[in-house]
Amino acid sequence: MKKSLILLAGYPATGKTYLANKIIERHPGCFAYITPDDMKEQVWDEVGFNDADDKAAVELLIWKRFYSGLAIYMEDERPIISDYPFSDKQKASLIELSERYGYSVLTVRLVGDPEIIYKRSLSRDLDPSRHLGHLVTRYHRGDVLEDRSKADGLVTMDILIDRCKHKGYDKFQLGELIEVDATDVKKIDYPALLDKIDAFLAKDGE
Repeated sequence: MKKSLILLAGYPATGKTYLANKIIERHPGCFAYITPDDMKEQVWDEVGFNDADDKAAVELLIWKRFYSGLAIYMEDERPIISDYPFSDKQKASLIELSERYGYSVLTVRLVGDPEIIYKRSLSRDLDPSRHLGHLVTRYHRGDVLEDRSKADGLVTMDILIDRCKHKGYDKFQLGELIEVDATDVKKIDYPALLDKIDAFLAKDGE
């Protein structure tokens, strides 16, 4: 398989991780899988943060670790999948890495009705399995919050819509693009979508 970077981008709570697993299942043992959210949760558990400013400072460490991880996989010429609501903040670094290591890039951008997607995002955030660090401005490993609806960093509908508008989640693209309406994830034709991704992987490949 050619040196490929697949970026599963777009709005939060649109099934990016589910799609990543579908791709990996179709190509067992081929892809390295690395995500900024996994990095965030690791670093939050390691060092924690005491307020919003501290959390923002820790974010810099997170992204440094993420890009370093990408570079390691690229040095090994592994095909890579990453999922995140990518924006222009990450674009320059991703371009630099993909060009340095000669990677072909595909963006699968999952979008949809922000109001419906917000309800799904809120349900995910309130689930106890969701890492608490996503919801609060102070966190250290072992912290718990019984009533997650009282989290001081919980994303509201207005915040989500503002982020989608100003961060350009619905416009992010690197390399080739496949756009998917994920308003209702049950209506996504995953076999057809996976075939489109395979067509990208086969292009100019072995």
